[in-house]
Amino acid sequence: MYELIATSSFGLEAIVKRELNDLGLEVTKTDNGHIYFNGDAIDIARANINLRCADRVLINLKSFKAESFEELFDGIYELPWNDILDDDSNFIVEGRSHKSKLFSISDCQRITEKAIIKKLQMKHDISRFSKSSHRHRLEISLLNDIASITLDTSGDSLHKRGYRDKQVVAPLKETMAAALVKLSFYKKDRPFFDPFCGSGTIPIEALLIARNIAPGLDRDFDSMNFKFLNSDLYKKARMEAMEKIDYKSKVYIDASDISHKSIAIAKHNLENLGLSDDIRFFVKDFRDVDIKNNYGVMITNPPYGKRLEEDNLRSLYTDFGKKIKNLDTWSIYVLTSYEQIERDFARKADKNRKLYNGSLKTYYYQFYGKKPDK
Repeated sequence: MYELIATSSFGLEAIVKRELNDLGLEVTKTDNGHIYFNGDAIDIARANINLRCADRVLINLKSFKAESFEELFDGIYELPWNDILDDDSNFIVEGRSHKSKLFSISDCQRITEKAIIKKLQMKHDISRFSKSSHRHRLEISLLNDIASITLDTSGDSLHKRGYRDKQVVAPLKETMAAALVKLSFYKKDRPFFDPFCGSGTIPIEALLIARNIAPGLDRDFDSMNFKFLNSDLYKKARMEAMEKIDYKSKVYIDASDISHKSIAIAKHNLENLGLSDDIRFFVKDFRDVDIKNNYGVMITNPPYGKRLEEDNLRSLYTDFGKKIKNLDTWSIYVLTSYEQIERDFARKADKNRKLYNGSLKTYYYQFYGKKPDK
């Protein structure tokens, strides 16, 4: 068993915890974008392949008190590095420090690497390590004089699903888009619409959820090459995920944008998934879209901030509010940093959740419509 950590954007911890529970994994604690859980080797593969809203899956190798560089060196040296790394492993040491006596990040990285090399030299009689083989991303983190050394099993961030090789200027991360869907009332039998879809990330993530397609099915992970993990575990986890895909259910997903270029990119990204017929992308100003009052779910990330001048912002959101005013059976969700949306909509949100889109603080405004008949 390993102590594992799923990392996420601030505000998404509860969603990632729910995802881990759905995988049959018990969360032991959550702390500022870190969700701790225990699992065996195949659970590492399952988490990487199936988590929609997490950024990475880490192995917590060790936590210990370190108020001096000697204590840091000894704590790192004690780990069985020859069981983790080969003599040519490309191990990279990153670092963080907060409220600790060892505040120099570069020195902590240097001491950590020195301790690892010293331990490896007990087995490999060489003075220089080529680091020419598979990547192993390590992080030494100090908080209140407690050092933690973690190994990243994901590699590239989990938001990189593989289908989005083209994007617009201000793209929304796939993990955040999936979280917006998870935080909504959307179910696969309800109509879905995004009137500011850009490169199509939100509707595509909604489709992956509706079809129960695991987000990491078509990508690789650094831990596939870890010597202490059997690569067949990923094959097994992928097969498990593929057996759960629902290709049969009918889905009703529409998405539009005023930009021809954005819609072309969205269609291209959908084609990369081989699901071109499952979303209707079209070019149109949201003001001109005909929306039927049929208990749909609208999730969108309209322009805000530097993307529009203040006067244009108010005009856009006022017109948006008029467009949805009579859609009383629709539940409407809007992610934006624009804080006057309730004024311009002339409507109080039923719920408002603070989320961070990268480093930008945004708000997820939720306007609930009438519930459909059971």
